Amino acid sequence: MEKKDIEELRAKVACAAVLEKDGWKIDLKESTRRALKYRRDANIIIVIHEGRGWFDPLSPAKGDVFDLVEHLGASGFPEACDRVAALVGFVPSSPVWTRVSRPPALTSVADRWACRTVPRPGSATWRYLADLRCIPDTIIAAAVVQGRLREGPQGSMWAAHDDLAGRVIGWEERGPRWRGFATDGTKELFRFGPIGAQRICITEAAIDALSLAAIEVLRDDTLYVSTGGGWSPATDEAIRGLAGRVNTRLVAATDNNRQGDVYADRIRAIAAEATALYARSRPRAGDWNEDLKVLVMRLEIEPVAASG
Repeated sequence: MEKKDIEELRAKVACAAVLEKDGWKIDLKESTRRALKYRRDANIIIVIHEGRGWFDPLSPAKGDVFDLVEHLGASGFPEACDRVAALVGFVPSSPVWTRVSRPPALTSVADRWACRTVPRPGSATWRYLADLRCIPDTIIAAAVVQGRLREGPQGSMWAAHDDLAGRVIGWEERGPRWRGFATDGTKELFRFGPIGAQRICITEAAIDALSLAAIEVLRDDTLYVSTGGGWSPATDEAIRGLAGRVNTRLVAATDNNRQGDVYADRIRAIAAEATALYARSRPRAGDWNEDLKVLVMRLEIEPVAASG
């Protein structure tokens, strides 16, 4: 097949079409306009670049539509071309978005962060964290003092990702009806606790980092970090930088599922390369916030049971 024909196929057939035709289902709750998550059984594929690219968060696999078809079972590039050609004209279902698309960012990441207010007791963001996520007031207050949190729209939370120089380069966005990451921002690490701590607990979300800190009663020897639900090159570099410090102990506190185990294996490999100590800390439920909610519920029920 001529190069021109290959490029034409690449332009005509989206990765979403391949997945939908193959029986994969979109997970709208876990998707954004720029990253569509497709599931089939326990397998996951993320479609990016407006449908022209994809990656498997549970493996190193990624690429264009031809790579995807091979990943799904085509035997070599010629067969992949035939399968892609057969999908010309097939239009995948468009996701139905229930939230309004945000306008393009008009100012820099740092300026947008600086313009947001700090959570305070009784504010919408504070209530979201305390009431819906069961984060103790002491933990929220400590994160505010460290400059880690901002009030987002509609009661959402912004949790800062910064670089090693301490500059905010992005933020995780979580709320009752919203999850995402800062437009034009960069994922590195959310950091909560002493920056120079030797014990580093690595979670997948800022909510989980705060939850684990609450469960451990905010250990003063621990830096609680979050990768923001992904594993960017900047995240990898940052974790390697932490692992290279003297007497560092990396704790893979990722979720209790297949993706969490994949991330834990990456953390273990980084620790081994840096000759750092390593441990796996697995939540009892799916993630640390679920564990925290169970703990809070138990503490609320036990005094009643004891009085009976």
